[in-house]
Amino acid sequence: MMHLLGIDTCGPTGSVAVAEFAEGRAEIIAQTELAGRTYAAGLIPAVDELLKQRDIQLRDFGCIVVVHGPGSFTGVRVGLGAAKGLAEGAGIPVVAVSRLEVLAAKAGVPAAALDAHRHELFLRIAHPGGESFGLWEMLAGLEEMGRIAPPSRLALCDDPAAALVASIWPGVEQVRVDPPAAADALVLASPAIVARNFADVALLDGHYLRRSDAEIFGNSVLKL
Repeated sequence: MMHLLGIDTCGPTGSVAVAEFAEGRAEIIAQTELAGRTYAAGLIPAVDELLKQRDIQLRDFGCIVVVHGPGSFTGVRVGLGAAKGLAEGAGIPVVAVSRLEVLAAKAGVPAAALDAHRHELFLRIAHPGGESFGLWEMLAGLEEMGRIAPPSRLALCDDPAAALVASIWPGVEQVRVDPPAAADALVLASPAIVARNFADVALLDGHYLRRSDAEIFGNSVLKL
């Protein structure tokens, strides 16, 4: 048996979780929620507190599972930075998972959507090239959604995304669940941990799907 550490700071609220891992299954033993907009100050203290409560040392972890987006740019960067720092310092392997994939798995359906603000969605949906291409994750606005064949069922966890889906794809069955958390990511990552499908920490980056405001508005200024 070994321990796993999960980190998710991509959404309006975040979480860190600890699991015991044996025979390919993650049993969650603790989870702490993080208030939104406090990730930079609260994440590492929350991890430290969880370890003290469970009398676990960082070296006891066999893997760190980090949700690397899509979501808040700041949240993604803070979570990734913490995961990479802890992993490199203690020599712990890392598995990175998509928040959309965690949401879809939690709802038990292939497709998922998250509010991306600006009347846009982060979408996980069947690839337009066909089933052989698997699933595809993208940023979609009203125009893009009008060109996409909607799924029959769609995992959702927030009201803005649900409202946008209802307005564009009224025939889609909405499967509502609570927002994904670090504990859900640990469960999802179990097969990758068994297969030792670890990320290259040096190359690991955020799964943003959208350019940052600095890139968008910086380019706009340059074009004036």
